[in-house]
Amino acid sequence: MTKKWMAGALLGGVVALPAWAHAATPGVTNTEIKIGQSAPFSGPASVYGQISTAESDYFKMINDQGGINGRKINLIALDDGYSPPKTIEVVRRLIEEDQVAILFQTIGTAPNAAIRRYVNQKKVPDIWLGSGASMFVTDTQAFKWSIPFQPSYRLEGQMYAKFILESKPDARIGILYQNDDLGRDYVAGLKDGLGDKFDKMVVKTLSYEVSDPTIDSQILQLQASGADVLFDASTPKFSAMSIRKVGDIDWHPLHIIDSNGALVKPALESAGLDKSVGVVTAQYLKDPTDPGWANDAGMKQFQAWRAKYAPESDPANPVWAYGYTMAQALVVVLQRAGNDLSRENILHAATTLPDTTTLPMVLPGITISTTPTDYRPMKSMRLARFDGKMYQLMPE
Repeated sequence: MTKKWMAGALLGGVVALPAWAHAATPGVTNTEIKIGQSAPFSGPASVYGQISTAESDYFKMINDQGGINGRKINLIALDDGYSPPKTIEVVRRLIEEDQVAILFQTIGTAPNAAIRRYVNQKKVPDIWLGSGASMFVTDTQAFKWSIPFQPSYRLEGQMYAKFILESKPDARIGILYQNDDLGRDYVAGLKDGLGDKFDKMVVKTLSYEVSDPTIDSQILQLQASGADVLFDASTPKFSAMSIRKVGDIDWHPLHIIDSNGALVKPALESAGLDKSVGVVTAQYLKDPTDPGWANDAGMKQFQAWRAKYAPESDPANPVWAYGYTMAQALVVVLQRAGNDLSRENILHAATTLPDTTTLPMVLPGITISTTPTDYRPMKSMRLARFDGKMYQLMPE
């Protein structure tokens, strides 16, 4: 910057900064936006690592199209093994050493809880957290830099409670949950929805740790309790174990599995598609394997992207549609931020999405919007039942 230019700025009052003046925002140059991500490429939730791969593949397409206002997206994704202490280490490196502008889609409830205070102290936007834990929508004033995307697990649990009350009002419910914020949120949602009927309808509640090698004992105890509904708040590795064991012991409860654990691939396929018939879950994205969406414009866009940029992807594994959609949602935010890529303006863009916002793979009827006091972009889901080949949406 020349002395002459500086003098002109001082004499002339407010002067528009040139396009290359982004020194105030780490990771932003005239040609690049550097984005950091912590993801489980290894460990007990390694299936979710493909979400990051899908997002990276989507950004390749955006970059080939010229990027965002001429700036290419540089996604730096590091493995945290789904271990909160490792997540802290990874995120510190991304912010302090790699100098990323923002964080994006940090995966997992416990990892996000571990980094939240640090990220907010650093005032780095963490856009579209990879978790639906209710803590991320109830503490938005204290942690305004951490922004979730998907419907909260507690809301989803309430949906299952409503379904049970309407379809099986005399149910005897056995609960199996992952002993962390994810599992406890689903149970809290179920309790919200059942209200004063919770204690009467729930006959057994058991948990497991993500380090447990098996959950066979819990399934046997739940069967022995006389439960005819199995409420399964888990992640894919354990929901697969649950489905398999339920089938092996010839138990036939109404099996409800949360949206995280009910992935066709790897959970249902690993357990056996025949054993998975009748599983009920909740969804907010279109199913690429459902021929009913074959002529849908959004699905055609997704399949065209998959063919060119993600040929390794499996349409039956919903992590690809999820990653694609999360990457799209970030692009919407960056486009809304325009040329002001300060962290404050990116945060503003993410927390003021109008209710006209749409994403091609989101199910019809589900709207997307945010405000500075409501960090819940997606506020509803649809129930679906597995028929042995795919999930079929249930009547609203």
